[in-house]
Amino acid sequence: MTFAEAVFLGIIQGATEFLPVSSSGHLVIAEYFMDLGEVSIDFDVILHLGTLMAVLSYFWRDWLAMAASVLSGKMSDRKKQSRRMLLFVLAGTIPGAVAGFLVEDLVSTVFRSPWVVVSTLAGVALLLWLAERTARYSRNSNQMILKDAVAIGTAQAAALIPGVSRSGITMTAALFLGLKREAAARFSFLLSAPIIAGAGVYQGLKLAQTGFACVSVAYLWGFLAAGISGYIAIAFLMRYLINHTFYPFVYYRLIIAFIVAVVLKVGG
Repeated sequence: MTFAEAVFLGIIQGATEFLPVSSSGHLVIAEYFMDLGEVSIDFDVILHLGTLMAVLSYFWRDWLAMAASVLSGKMSDRKKQSRRMLLFVLAGTIPGAVAGFLVEDLVSTVFRSPWVVVSTLAGVALLLWLAERTARYSRNSNQMILKDAVAIGTAQAAALIPGVSRSGITMTAALFLGLKREAAARFSFLLSAPIIAGAGVYQGLKLAQTGFACVSVAYLWGFLAAGISGYIAIAFLMRYLINHTFYPFVYYRLIIAFIVAVVLKVGG
């Protein structure tokens, strides 16, 4: 893999991991049209570690507060809220982790197709459009309850299919549950850290049994590109959602799905 390809894929991974447009879907499309072949698992792990760095860096205060709430004896209202959020993140992680373990082979084979991506890009776009049309936007993060976290985490399991978008499906579920856009995005981003870290550790352990491929300098640049673009994407979306809707992302998903479908049809 060349330096340019590694940086390009890193930017795609970082930006689309947190915007509701599907990082896995964009990577499958990039691999197909750039004739890269399937990106190696070790490079995929590197890219995900980059996005993990982004979400840990942006929300470092939240993670520090959650850690402090566990270690602290006397509990203020703020520490109680941080402990509740930690519980919600852990509870929301379980469905995706279980699903990932059960359908790992399907995800890496059957689902890794441009036509699957076309279908899921369009399908989740329609769900996000419906959520925007019907959402109440009545609750903040501190008004979440445990069943909200479990429901959003269950939706996150669907993101194993390329094109669904982990952030897209979790934010859509949160909107259906009545969360405000900013609250939906914040919980989605916090929820991403354990699942990204878990997937990275799991794949890393598997690779350690057979030996990692030679990690080149290009891989390091891919890691940095994913981390920097991911941080920028998070910062952008958190500010954007203060006064804007998800509709542009709905239209983007539909347009990309249409373009890819036409190109595949003509080329096929």
